[in-house]
Amino acid sequence: MQRRTSAGEIVLMGFDVDGVMTDGSLYFTPNGEEIKVFSSLDGHGLKMLREAGIEVFIISGRSSRALELRATALGIDELHMGVEDKRRCLQALLARRGIKASRAGYMGDDVVDLPVLRACGFSAAPCGAHPFVREHVHYVTRAAAGYGAVREVCDHLLAAHGRLDGLHAGYLA
Repeated sequence: MQRRTSAGEIVLMGFDVDGVMTDGSLYFTPNGEEIKVFSSLDGHGLKMLREAGIEVFIISGRSSRALELRATALGIDELHMGVEDKRRCLQALLARRGIKASRAGYMGDDVVDLPVLRACGFSAAPCGAHPFVREHVHYVTRAAAGYGAVREVCDHLLAAHGRLDGLHAGYLA
């Protein structure tokens, strides 16, 4: 596993989708259109990460129009869908951005995510992730995937950066 980096040093944070940003269920309409259900709590956490200067990216093994729409709504430009080799995708992204892997984080839930999780300085998984994955990440959420797990990781990073309280305070004014 990559040396653990303090969460406060992460400048680029990535997420898998099915089983991380959603509960992992796959819904299809009778005509084959895929439907995904996303948490608004998670979405706001991702927006707060971006406000704090932490770039957000998504790497998913599946392609979905619903995911395209969600990423656009959240202002996430780095959306990579239908990716078979997530680690190679991450490496290309890091090279293009000039960021060291130790300054990047990723959240995944299944064994296919392990190569990218192990390449990052910070790794996370939702509590319902595969047990083998949970053994190999730095942070396991208490919240379930699709029900605030992403938000919990966002809050963890924001707190480590010393930004969470200030962002929350803006809502109390």
